[in-house]
Amino acid sequence: MSIFLKRTDPAAPWRVDSPEALWRTIRACGIIPFFEGPLAGYSIEEMTPQELWFDEDTLGPWDWKIYAVQQGDVAYGKFLLGGKAAFATAECYRDLLNWRRSLPKCALREGDRQAYEAVSEAGTLTSRELRKICGLKKGQMDAVTTRLQYQTRLVIGDFERVYKGEFLEYQGWQLSSFCRPEDLFEYDLAAPFRTPQESYARLAARIRETAPAASDAEIRKLLG
Repeated sequence: MSIFLKRTDPAAPWRVDSPEALWRTIRACGIIPFFEGPLAGYSIEEMTPQELWFDEDTLGPWDWKIYAVQQGDVAYGKFLLGGKAAFATAECYRDLLNWRRSLPKCALREGDRQAYEAVSEAGTLTSRELRKICGLKKGQMDAVTTRLQYQTRLVIGDFERVYKGEFLEYQGWQLSSFCRPEDLFEYDLAAPFRTPQESYARLAARIRETAPAASDAEIRKLLG
């Protein structure tokens, strides 16, 4: 059984109720899914009070994630559970990159190379700019960037709030910018580092600090 309780329970040990609380929670957990997943209680969604979870009065963590990413020490992207949104500290993400890029299934696909090389050359590109460069529709481009995020080749480095309508209202629409994690966090990938297996073990241990009942199979599903 997880140490966490459902977000509707006021006794839950973590309470994400502000941008600062979201950032502190990510740093405390090290790596964590955004939305509910296979580990009960182990997600930002489940740590957020129901009344703050994206209703008409507040955009909750969906907007607060901008603050967390802009602190400069948090990675955000679709890199857990086969390509689902998640957060990680720069330290934990380095281990995830080391593990994930060792897997044959995470080799760069030829069909994704144009997008990856465009971001590599430019340093950072919005999803809109990438669609224009690659000549792809939104759904096609989303599939490419999701694969590249899962492979830990791209990460979301920033967000721009999008204001729409006659009165330029902000209702949660955001334009994301992609970059390479080694550029964002200044990783020296040529420097000596742990083995991929050591990185995986460190991540598994970090997850169990937050969710001690997590099984090997659940952690494998989470990390890929």
